[in-house]
Amino acid sequence: MDRQTASELISEKLRLVRTEQGYTQDKMADFLGISKKTLVQIEKGRKTANWTTVVAICALFNHSEILFSVLGDEPVEFIKLVGLQNGEAPKEKTMGGKVWWKNVDKKGTLRLQQNVISNHYRILDEQHYRLYSTFSKKEAENRLHELGGRD
Repeated sequence: MDRQTASELISEKLRLVRTEQGYTQDKMADFLGISKKTLVQIEKGRKTANWTTVVAICALFNHSEILFSVLGDEPVEFIKLVGLQNGEAPKEKTMGGKVWWKNVDKKGTLRLQQNVISNHYRILDEQHYRLYSTFSKKEAENRLHELGGRD
């Protein structure tokens, strides 16, 4: 997924996120640092939020159930993945894929999982720490075999 696609996805859900959080359009626009006119255009589908606004939405509303259900992952983690365009981020503890993930492959103590909503991939160790994330299955499989060879 690229930034444009992620921006369109988040923009489509902005009104629901605002409602979920109990914000008026005035308060939400102020909180995001955009004009009310821009917010209204985004909510009506006439405009797509820019990347900076999308990052702000994901950071400020990281615990939004709407965003989590649309992205299938924590909003900040998702936005890091899109922003970095695949790559290794610092090791972070996950819940192990109990809800939004299916196991794709395994090598030693490492698991390759795919998100059932966004279709991105991640590699977890036996303690459920995320070692790698990407949208490319081939890159994920290659990295799994590289990391799995260290066992």
